[in-house]
Amino acid sequence: MMSSFSPTQLQSLRDMGIYEPFQQIVSWGNVYKSDINDHSPNTASSSIIQMDARVDDHNNIIKTNYASSSHNQIEAEPCSNDHQDDDDDDDNDGRTHDKMKRRLAQNREAARKSRLRKKAYVQQLEESRLKLSQLEQELEKAKQQGLRVRNSIPSGSFVNTRIATFEMEYSHWLEEQSRRVSELRIALQAHISDIELRMLVESCLNHYANLFRMKSDAAKADVFYLISGMWRTSTERFFQWIGGFRPSELLNVVMPYLQPLTDQQILEVRNLQQSSQQAEDALSQGIDKLQQSLVENIVVDAVSMDYPPQMAAALENLQALEGFVNQADHLRQQTLQQMAKILTTRQAARGLLALGEYLHRLRALSSLWAARPREPT
Repeated sequence: MMSSFSPTQLQSLRDMGIYEPFQQIVSWGNVYKSDINDHSPNTASSSIIQMDARVDDHNNIIKTNYASSSHNQIEAEPCSNDHQDDDDDDDNDGRTHDKMKRRLAQNREAARKSRLRKKAYVQQLEESRLKLSQLEQELEKAKQQGLRVRNSIPSGSFVNTRIATFEMEYSHWLEEQSRRVSELRIALQAHISDIELRMLVESCLNHYANLFRMKSDAAKADVFYLISGMWRTSTERFFQWIGGFRPSELLNVVMPYLQPLTDQQILEVRNLQQSSQQAEDALSQGIDKLQQSLVENIVVDAVSMDYPPQMAAALENLQALEGFVNQADHLRQQTLQQMAKILTTRQAARGLLALGEYLHRLRALSSLWAARPREPT
């Protein structure tokens, strides 16, 4: 039956890899038939063993080929997984690198800000040290002056330490005023922003407010010293009104430096000037009435020498003089603040610059007058 395969069928079996086993089985069948016919069992058994061995060998080859192909497929799959793992590792490395770059940038920015804060702190300490040294020198100078004054004052007299403190503070105020005026001039020439210029204007207004506070403390110590202008130069005393400048005259000084003004600004400035003039007149009339009241209080009967009651009334009226000085300074401060509200930032800066230059030139004129050449007597 096996030997009835055609050549074509045998070729197909050979291509499928099963030709030889069937061929061997056919051969084995022929041998078996011949052996049976020959009646030789030894020969048959040896042929069976040989055929079994060859079949086993072929099966082992098929198993080996299958195991090899399976192993190669298993090895191929981890290879593809390895490539995918490598890509994931690259992505993780990229993200980690970006995080490190961001952290480094944040650390550099934090270090830069820390250096700036440290630099500003060191500068502030240095400025504070210089101011402290200057105050110590001024205090030592004031002490020396106080010693000289006490040595020249007759016995029983005294030195008003609060007035000495005011003179020292006012000297320091003048130096600071000169610096602020220079800052305003430089800022206007440099055309800085309105925000920065507004800060300088507010700083100058606060500086004048400090002067009025200092004068209020000095008036409590000795109002006659303050209202007489002994702490000012001779030319400033010539224009003095109740311990300072007239607000209405201030407006006349700065008006040429404020142009151009809008119609609304011109109207508001005129109203401010008019109200300032009215307040000045009211305070001046109050001073005149106070002087008249003092005269009436200290006049006594030529026959009677009992004047203590009148003097007590005069002292009580003199206490009102401190209030007049404070009201005059309040009017000056209000005029400055109202002018700053009416004007633009740059106009207010030019006005404060003009006021500072005006007061500075008054003091310079006093120095020139004191140093003028005189004819020999």
